[in-house]
Amino acid sequence: MKIVIAPDSFKECLTAAQVAQCIEDGLRQTLPPDCEYIQVPVADGGEGTLQALVDATSGHIKQTVVTGPLDTQVHAQFGLLGDGETAVIEMAQASGLELVPVDQRNPLTATSYGTGELIKAAMDLGISRFIVAIGGSATNDGGAGMMMALGVRFLDHLGNDLPFGGESLSRLDRIDLSGLDTRLKHSSFVVACDVNNPLTGALGASSVFGPQKGATPDMVETLDAALSQYANIITRDIGKSVEQLPGAGAAGGMGAALLAFMGAELKPGIELVMEATALAEKIKGASLVITGEGRIDGQTAQGKTPVGVARIAKQENIPVIALAGAVGDGVEAVYEQGIDALFPVVHGAVPLEQALAKGGENLTRTARNLAVTLQLSLR
Repeated sequence: MKIVIAPDSFKECLTAAQVAQCIEDGLRQTLPPDCEYIQVPVADGGEGTLQALVDATSGHIKQTVVTGPLDTQVHAQFGLLGDGETAVIEMAQASGLELVPVDQRNPLTATSYGTGELIKAAMDLGISRFIVAIGGSATNDGGAGMMMALGVRFLDHLGNDLPFGGESLSRLDRIDLSGLDTRLKHSSFVVACDVNNPLTGALGASSVFGPQKGATPDMVETLDAALSQYANIITRDIGKSVEQLPGAGAAGGMGAALLAFMGAELKPGIELVMEATALAEKIKGASLVITGEGRIDGQTAQGKTPVGVARIAKQENIPVIALAGAVGDGVEAVYEQGIDALFPVVHGAVPLEQALAKGGENLTRTARNLAVTLQLSLR
């Protein structure tokens, strides 16, 4: 029996590689010793994309220090793929929500400046091809902070530079590109993005994702108006209309900046990772595919990791089982996307801290129970 294990990370608990190992450990407790296990840790453009792509291509990680979302110094990483020509920038490393304590989350002032610093650090090594994973952001500044780090000036009507944060974009009067890093003209950007939200409006960055970053209803209104002003000035000064483009609202509007200033191509993150990991090839001949992530709900069906893996498996008519740290509303939709069975790894109501602390143990136990079920069915 060949089993392919292709999970995403369990956020704030286990990396994708750790999840895959826990699942294999549980299966090995029961299944015959001659079973073949192939681990393929994957991601969909959020946290873990950097590690998944580096591991898949035998690349390596570079360490640096950048400006975090609170305008303080943070340690961050970027990846160099095995081809030696491509860098992976994971926005969450420099501008991620997990870098901000819950009681300090404020998208009015949070900045994406550090993401721009990561890009500069990679360019300093001679890199001109980029994959940018933009999930998990703490910011709602339309990527303006990133562009400041790369030399763009955002000016008010008096010619003063705007401060960090999404709120200040309401005072944007002019964009000055004269200091833009010239190396960007010779660089290409592919963006791993798993949402199609526009920049503004009811489905825009502020309305949909702002509350997850600490925005109150009043903040959402302020931020949405600020991003609308930002979009208007981009159209006037750069000649690109990005406000309603699909994906422009991703990562607090980071998608808009990458489209407007970098000429980036937005692609589903799971497709990028599956291509890099050669998942389709590794799945061939498998008896079973096991996937999963920290939470599976109705949004998972929109193209997140478990569904992306399931779609590949179904091309080979291979059954798919998903394991989840938590199961949410609308989860039934994933069954229509190729997932045959779904198992939560936490049994019963427990505090979040306890669930995270015992994540590996619970995951291994669930995989072991799954293996017993498989054995019984084979008999």
